[in-house]
Amino acid sequence: MAAYSERLTVSWWIWPLTVAFAVGLAAELTIGAFFLRHWATFAIAAAIALAALLWLGRLRLRVTADALHVDDATLPISAIAAVSAVDAEGRRMLLGPEAEPMAFVVQRPWIPTGVRVDLDDETDPTPYWYVSSRHPDALVAALHQAGAPLDAKTE
Repeated sequence: MAAYSERLTVSWWIWPLTVAFAVGLAAELTIGAFFLRHWATFAIAAAIALAALLWLGRLRLRVTADALHVDDATLPISAIAAVSAVDAEGRRMLLGPEAEPMAFVVQRPWIPTGVRVDLDDETDPTPYWYVSSRHPDALVAALHQAGAPLDAKTE
């Protein structure tokens, strides 16, 4: 049973924009191809757009008693050195000027906050994991409850 679970779905406002874009693209196609002037062209374009959004929002974060699961990647709690919540400005710095090339990053541009998980495994060249989260404080609390130490700066 998971102590914490979150699906990184696409923001609600992206759905109507994507469908409108798909329908507009279908309209452009029908201008040049008379055989595409059918309601099915618009329905197929909208269905493809919706399927793409569902695929983008498939990622799930889970914290169990012994691990952090990010989609199909698993990090044992015992390998965590520190956990901290990251705000929008911190994310910009962490993924920009202060970025580590070997870091494990699962970032969704429509989610401005996340969690940094520093690793304590000498055999792993990955210095930290950064994971987008709409509820970083809840994710940090779940990881701390599972046994991960908090970052000294956030205690």
